[in-house]
Amino acid sequence: MSLLSALMPREGQFFTMFNDHAALVVKGGRELFELLQDYDNVPGRAARISRIEEIEHGADRVTREAVELLHKTFVTPFDRDVIHRLISRMDDILDLIQDTAESLVLYDIQHLTPEAIHLANLVQICCERVQAAVVLLSSMKNANEIMKISLDIDGLESDADRVMRSAISKLFRDERDDRQLIKLKAVYELLEATTDKCQDVANVIEGVVLENG
Repeated sequence: MSLLSALMPREGQFFTMFNDHAALVVKGGRELFELLQDYDNVPGRAARISRIEEIEHGADRVTREAVELLHKTFVTPFDRDVIHRLISRMDDILDLIQDTAESLVLYDIQHLTPEAIHLANLVQICCERVQAAVVLLSSMKNANEIMKISLDIDGLESDADRVMRSAISKLFRDERDDRQLIKLKAVYELLEATTDKCQDVANVIEGVVLENG
């Protein structure tokens, strides 16, 4: 490879990796929602948890490839720290999705509440909005639309926070089994934390727009 070709920007590869990772975030969010929505289907439960693990491993590979490319690339589409933060924050989403799925098994949870399913639905929608913003990131002509999506994610995270607080309050009022209360509270908090991670991604993307728009 010539020196010139080694120094040429590889911007398109970064955006491809962002999009690939965002697609995996959406797959993970959907699998999690379907897992909780159909939780009484015990045979299907194990299969979905396994798929979430595979999706998370796939996202780890994309993250590693992006970091490796970052070290090999002379010119990047925007600040190197921001690129690293963006791909890492997306990876955090899938880490928490996997943590949530695995916690259901570790805590031996047999039945879930409507509130847990509601939170999982908000996670799924947040993941879809993250992907929508990431796909638009390759052009600052999309700045206004990206900022609108960022606001959507902020609103969804606020909704998830309200649902979680209401759900925990209901647990302390109505749940007689202390162990079940502790388990469900932990699941609620993991689900809400996943929407926090989606908001973290939105904040990184918003910063890119403000600095480069």
